[in-house]
Amino acid sequence: MRNLITDVAGLRVGNAHDPELGSGVTAVLFDEPAVASYAVNGGAPGTRDTDLLEPDKVVPGVNAIVLSGGSAFGLDAAGGVQAFLREKGIGFAVGPALVPLVPQAITFDLLNGGNKGWGRYPPYRELGYEAAQAAGLDFALGTAGGGYGATTVDLKGGLGSASAVTSAGHTVGALVIVNALASTLVGDGPHFWAGAYEEGQEFGGLGLPSRITPEMRKLNWKGRAQEAAPPVSTTIALVATDAVLTKAQAKRLAVISHDGHAKGLRFAHALYDGDTVFAAATGKKPLKDEAADFIEIGALASDCLARAIARGVYEATALPFAQAQPAWKDRFGGLVKG
Repeated sequence: MRNLITDVAGLRVGNAHDPELGSGVTAVLFDEPAVASYAVNGGAPGTRDTDLLEPDKVVPGVNAIVLSGGSAFGLDAAGGVQAFLREKGIGFAVGPALVPLVPQAITFDLLNGGNKGWGRYPPYRELGYEAAQAAGLDFALGTAGGGYGATTVDLKGGLGSASAVTSAGHTVGALVIVNALASTLVGDGPHFWAGAYEEGQEFGGLGLPSRITPEMRKLNWKGRAQEAAPPVSTTIALVATDAVLTKAQAKRLAVISHDGHAKGLRFAHALYDGDTVFAAATGKKPLKDEAADFIEIGALASDCLARAIARGVYEATALPFAQAQPAWKDRFGGLVKG
């Protein structure tokens, strides 16, 4: 087990980013079309080709899912992934034509200090192609791929992932870009809200404080200190399993997995959050007890998402720009043993 979403058989992940731009793309490629759906709980989402994921729509499966920075400009990234897949002869057959199906969600990272003066066309299509080219079983976390330019209210955000195995043997994984309006930390830190779900020392091993005080629960969000409208933010994710699921079950899995936002952030699903979760099933292992197996898959998927949120921040490094936010390890790395 890598403790990555790629522990789920049947998918690979690739990252590409531009340090000067301060942004990037993460692409998830499926070996075979995956049954997938999605759920949006944030008030400011940015997505592409998500209607086809509804259970009543004709498309049986998708070829890839993209998580990207760049706000609406970043939606070009799916075109780059499509170009890569088309070259490989992969796509939904419509007569002699092949159309790669690549739903996408984006985060807003346009105010992080990077050079966004890209001229006529944004660079995300090429970054999408590069991310698809790089797809494999191992990939970087933190300031990488679609999480390169991500931020939270108080720390550098990033790309996170985690995995688990159910009692029936189904593998579950999560992949997330943490670009939250609010915080992953209890109070001023160092503890993560997801500390109750941590496995080993995957994000420092500090657990939760012995008591969470009202002061620690005090709300803060991007833009509040400046008494200005907060910038659009988003925590976007994919949860995946090797189970055989219907499209309706994938929809329910996406809905359930949003609980991971609530476990890992204080707070989520706000007016300026675009929180979106995709759910995909690679269909390698049937459900034996349909209800019990699916309930456990959903519970662990939300746990994995909470853990991935904390890992994305824990593994991040600060951007090399003036007034860039510090990374968790810059502030608290000395507290980690070993």
